[in-house]
Amino acid sequence: MKQRLLSHARVLMPDGSVLADATVAVDHDRIAWVGTEPPAEMADWPADDLGGDLLTPALLDCHTHLVHGGHRAREFELRLNGASYEDIARAGGGILGTVAATRAASEDALVETALPRLDALLAEGVGVVEIKSGYGLDRDTELKMLRAATRLATLRPVRIVRSFLGAHAIPPEYSGRADAYLDEVCLPTLEAAHAEGLVDMVDGFCEGIAFSPEQIGRVFDQAEALGLPIKLHAEQLSDLGGAVMAAGRGARSVEHLECLNPTDAEALAAAGTVAVLLPGAFYALRETRRPPIDALRAAGVPMAVSTDCNPGSSPLTSLLLAMNMACTLFRLTPAEALAGVTKHAAKALGLDAEYGVIEPGRRVDLVRWAVQDPAELSYRIGFNPLRERIRGAAA
Repeated sequence: MKQRLLSHARVLMPDGSVLADATVAVDHDRIAWVGTEPPAEMADWPADDLGGDLLTPALLDCHTHLVHGGHRAREFELRLNGASYEDIARAGGGILGTVAATRAASEDALVETALPRLDALLAEGVGVVEIKSGYGLDRDTELKMLRAATRLATLRPVRIVRSFLGAHAIPPEYSGRADAYLDEVCLPTLEAAHAEGLVDMVDGFCEGIAFSPEQIGRVFDQAEALGLPIKLHAEQLSDLGGAVMAAGRGARSVEHLECLNPTDAEALAAAGTVAVLLPGAFYALRETRRPPIDALRAAGVPMAVSTDCNPGSSPLTSLLLAMNMACTLFRLTPAEALAGVTKHAAKALGLDAEYGVIEPGRRVDLVRWAVQDPAELSYRIGFNPLRERIRGAAA
């Protein structure tokens, strides 16, 4: 896209307000100006009349496990019959079930099966997707997953952020030997992924069924040595203090947080760490303990919203539905949910200088919606009002 004016739009502004009858001037891949009366020097730029539609930044899905082998539909049935997530995991199912299927899949197969999930997200205005490894738990499969995630960005108009999640679970061959797994597999694989240019962030799963805060700290030590930012699955099933530990180490985000102590919200706020809310997992696991939204809100913690798209606890490929769930299940306001998939999601991925708001200097990655009120994006269930995605050549 060269120099153009996107006129007669309702533009979502960085503060969450809507500027009516507004124009966004785009210059190749950058936003040049936003307002109601274009400057004289832009008067002869070609104009596209958006007919009063809502214009927002492209959405960001900042926590997904999009690349994986197999499915876990049987697990869904087991949970309906009373088995807990932890019961299934300790019996060798859960994450480890997906590990077996992912190890058996080729890189081409992982790309092929991920594309329909990615396409579902893109069809709802998503422009940036974070994708984790973590279903390999061996060197070759972890690298294979990251290579597959990298290839997706060459096949679709999307920015992919790749997170190394080698500390996701303890593989069967290392049962009872978590530290040996870290020493012999996880940490060397992280170094190899970094050397190959396959990793943008480092994640971990801090839980009783996975890794302790001290063990995750070892992974974060290596991330720091490699100059990689960190994030963490924390306080989903229990409160081990992982979120505060990660925030104290400068984590961009901590994610899930159903069991977060409300008093810990201040530590997240002080660190500038984003709380990533994953209502799809809360729903699918039929959890009853919600993240401490009131405490996070009162402390001023930025709250992002994501699908947590994965084959077990959140087989969700609709970010619009995740927004609705965040409102209905977690009591976010529609404005908070929309900020959660735009500016706060961008901050969680370290992309807040380029994505997440409409203002001069940002990338041209915008979505035109056939709605008048931004609240409609969270209010409707199973309805996609996307009119078009407007993307600069280098977005």
